[in-house]
Amino acid sequence: MPAENPLALLFETFTAYQRTGALKGAVDLDLFTAIAEGNATAAAVAARCRAPERGVRILCDTLTALGFLQKHDDRYALDPAVGPFLDRRSPVYLGSAVTFLASPTVRESFSDVAAAVRKGGTVMGEQGTLSAEHPVWVDFARSMAPMAAMVGQLLADLLDLEPARPAKVLDVAASHGMFGIRIAERHPRAEVVALDWRNVLPVAAENARKAGVASRFRLLPGDAFAVDWGRDHDVVLLPNFLHHFDRATCETALGKAHRALVPGGRVAIVEFVPDESRVTPPDAATFALVMLTMTPSGDAYTFREYEEMARKAGFVRSELHALLPSPQRVVVSYRD
Repeated sequence: MPAENPLALLFETFTAYQRTGALKGAVDLDLFTAIAEGNATAAAVAARCRAPERGVRILCDTLTALGFLQKHDDRYALDPAVGPFLDRRSPVYLGSAVTFLASPTVRESFSDVAAAVRKGGTVMGEQGTLSAEHPVWVDFARSMAPMAAMVGQLLADLLDLEPARPAKVLDVAASHGMFGIRIAERHPRAEVVALDWRNVLPVAAENARKAGVASRFRLLPGDAFAVDWGRDHDVVLLPNFLHHFDRATCETALGKAHRALVPGGRVAIVEFVPDESRVTPPDAATFALVMLTMTPSGDAYTFREYEEMARKAGFVRSELHALLPSPQRVVVSYRD
């Protein structure tokens, strides 16, 4: 669809990094929490954030223009729609996600998109962020846990394991562990195994302790393609994992999932899944470029592609479900 104002689209895209920088700066200063606490003027916010008033006033005015704050006379307030996601005291706080999404590693991956296109994959070393125990994944686990907790709750509701019987759940590339943790919280007889790099799993263990499910949460360190996934799991979770790889590697992972499941078991693939056109919805469509710049061969796959990969791995049928209001979707594939 043509842009209503093509020059505005160009300028907004040319300067999009400034919006990200403003938001990250406010999160780093804890500015949104300061305003939520009742510090309404630039002077009061400056005192709370321990920063000069001039800088705080300029940042607050910018955030108001961008829609994150409201301003009446000289007093600021959080926008009621977005504010709860940026107030650190809020149970739906998501502000920490910008720490990873605007991290030096992610920004570096987009520093030369043309070079990545010419190469057909990341220019950040041979493996990009997929090198063994890359430190970026610890940052990811800590920063993205609040957002993953929300999506994990939606997934737990969708999977809806039988509460009356025990269940075994394997969370592959568990990271923060929030997908398995949300299932364990909902189903008191569910046992979760979290598989990830050894340097990442302490974050998952910490989150399991906070959630009160540590006694039913076991750690399995190592490379997902080298470690034995075990047998007789009711559910295998593959959250935000397959997009890092080419189709052949995805089929290998799905084959391991198939062998790890009980008959009738399910694999849940949480991903950004574009429509068949690959240009909608926007969040899923543009995620493919993230994988081009950060991995050697990753991509954003359509449901039809996941369905075919799952079928080749032995699964008999697949379903696509939305995880609203999250932009992510889940492909659930069933073993016979």
